[in-house]
Amino acid sequence: MLNWLKNLAGALGLPGARPKAIPEALWQSTLRHYPFLEKLSAADRQALRLLVGRFLLHKEFTGAHDLEVTDGMAVAIAAQACLPVLRLGLGWYDDFTGIVVHPGAMLARRKAIDPAGVVHDYREALLGEAMHGGPVTLSWQDVAASGASAERGHNVVIHEFIHKIDMKDGAADGCPPLPSRAAQAHWQEVMQAAYDQFRERVAMAERFGAEPPWLDAYGASAPAEFFAVACEAYFVNRERFTEDFAPLTDLFDQFFKRNKAVSQAATAQPATD
Repeated sequence: MLNWLKNLAGALGLPGARPKAIPEALWQSTLRHYPFLEKLSAADRQALRLLVGRFLLHKEFTGAHDLEVTDGMAVAIAAQACLPVLRLGLGWYDDFTGIVVHPGAMLARRKAIDPAGVVHDYREALLGEAMHGGPVTLSWQDVAASGASAERGHNVVIHEFIHKIDMKDGAADGCPPLPSRAAQAHWQEVMQAAYDQFRERVAMAERFGAEPPWLDAYGASAPAEFFAVACEAYFVNRERFTEDFAPLTDLFDQFFKRNKAVSQAATAQPATD
């Protein structure tokens, strides 16, 4: 695993440690497999490559069920994880180190209480999960398929790492840390309108057979999931996403493309007037 980074193991935590350049063949192979990365401008591809090197230097990959996480797998995950913070900076991911990769979907134990007060234990198949202050888990089967699923706006890596961004202020509520209360109010106004409209479209499709929305219906389950699902589509198929969610494209542009200094200030202190 990460053969070209092994010589950095002893350098972790040392002042001036620098990530080794990602081998050219490996980087080009990653871009070809994930066309939404290959479509970035030359400057953004270069910036992403450097950011991925830094990300890999400080994150630890673990394969579950005897899965070997290869160099290619680690770079693929890192490249997609770094896309949302290309301009925001890696500080948004500084609350965790571990990334656990499963061969396929994970079965998680869940407990729910119905309206009658009866407790139900069940298992839920997950493609990924982000824990507050803890690791990110991913299904490699679905990570590998993310190149082909971009047409449908799906990307499990971006989904889970958006949850990490959302959780930066302590709550997964569909609103990341923002620099002012005015910015928060604007974000919530635009997101709530889009969320309400989307839930209505999902309900019409499920109850009355109307045409289902293009965006994954899972986004209708909660504001945090809507944020994550919307960001998947925004990053991997911006053109199609904008057809249905132009106000969100503008909102996300303001957030994900803002100055890094403003981004760092938003995560360091509560929003102010």
